Amino acid sequence: MGIKKINTLIIVTVVIAIATLFLRSTQSSLPLIAIANFGPHSSLDASIQGIKNELTKNGFIEQEHVRYEVVDVGFDASLIPQMIMSIKSHHPRVLVVITTPVAQYAKGAVKDIPLIYSVITDPVAAGLIKESTQPEGNMTGSSDKQNLNLLFDFAKQVLDHPSSVGILYSTAESNDVALVHMVKQAARRSHMQVLAVPIDQARDIPMAMQQFNHKVDFIYVGASGAIQPTLPVIAAESRKMGIPIFNFNAAGVKENMVLASFGVDYHQVGVNAGKLIVGVLQGKSIASLPPVYPSTNDYQGFISQKNAALLGLHLPSNLHHINVVR
Repeated sequence: MGIKKINTLIIVTVVIAIATLFLRSTQSSLPLIAIANFGPHSSLDASIQGIKNELTKNGFIEQEHVRYEVVDVGFDASLIPQMIMSIKSHHPRVLVVITTPVAQYAKGAVKDIPLIYSVITDPVAAGLIKESTQPEGNMTGSSDKQNLNLLFDFAKQVLDHPSSVGILYSTAESNDVALVHMVKQAARRSHMQVLAVPIDQARDIPMAMQQFNHKVDFIYVGASGAIQPTLPVIAAESRKMGIPIFNFNAAGVKENMVLASFGVDYHQVGVNAGKLIVGVLQGKSIASLPPVYPSTNDYQGFISQKNAALLGLHLPSNLHHINVVR
């Protein structure tokens, strides 16, 4: 190889190295959107994607205008303090906290960074804000609070005069306690009885499920960080007893694991959080960004034809705007 070629190669290599260092330096100076999640789950992942899509829609392109750090603790609550402290040390422009246990810890530990919660059933009951329509300190966010009246109306369309519903809930999560209260309110309106069974640990679920046998017409599995990861176990036990399951999201329906779902679109929950993040990036204060709740247009319904057949159910022909999974 000639000296000129060697010199040219050296120059090209140096230019590439300088350009790489410049790019990395530029990217590291971009505003950091940190997302602290409880664990991997279809609804939580959809919420994160909704956040990113909304920011992109508003001109905040990843690695051009903003950068992301997405971390979770694999549903191990004992690791939340370590996660939040690690993220805090990176000085994010905004810290998104997904699910109640993550948001609750962040509220107490982070005072100098805007906090945006997402996938929270009742932010007031969780102690995140004092008024449902008002931010609190450095925190506001997007709730996934379901209108359970719509769920019960849907259940009545699918099932033959259901009169009772069962629900498992974690005694350790305020989100779950709030959900049980909401279920009871909606059931009262629909003239249904509720059998709520408390769970201390996931391994208790197979035994706890036996309390529903011959006592409920269907089981509702809500947006619980403790209960949702055990949906396959719940589905297996309910199948033995011939009890239909209505899930809060469509993932289990699409896998023909459960009968149906009717609930908030979690991508839209993330979009709603994204709107608040955009406000912060545009220089707005948390005090000027009220919490967001789902609208009636944010709901989706799904039903498994295969699961219905296993349960011996004949689906009515008048189920409008419902996605049938075959």
